[in-house]
Amino acid sequence: QVHLVESGGGLVHTGDSLRLSCAASGRTISHYPMGWFRQAPGKEREIVAAISRSGSYAYYDDSVKGRFTFSRDNAKNTVYLQMNSLKPEDSAVYYCAADNSTRGGNYYSRSSLSYEYWGQGTQVTVSS
Repeated sequence: QVHLVESGGGLVHTGDSLRLSCAASGRTISHYPMGWFRQAPGKEREIVAAISRSGSYAYYDDSVKGRFTFSRDNAKNTVYLQMNSLKPEDSAVYYCAADNSTRGGNYYSRSSLSYEYWGQGTQVTVSS
């Protein structure tokens, strides 16, 4: 089992940047494909980005492509979401999640149903 803790959220202005971190404990995250999701008030949780175990393969939702970068440092047992050119519509609670799948290779999932372990979330608010 892995325990995830997000940090780095906050209140910023349009065009600013933030870097979210997700620190893992209990088991090394190199075992897990990872994902970042977000949920705004009144909306369903949605995928932001996903990354394979090695970090070599990543997926980005069209709404963040070119602005957000998902990276992982398996040695530090931490994943990151670098968010640039933030917009008000990026405001949400951001969650990192670990997929307990045994599928190897380039695997990652865009579905929240695939992820077994979740952090508590960190709030990102972008003012216009």
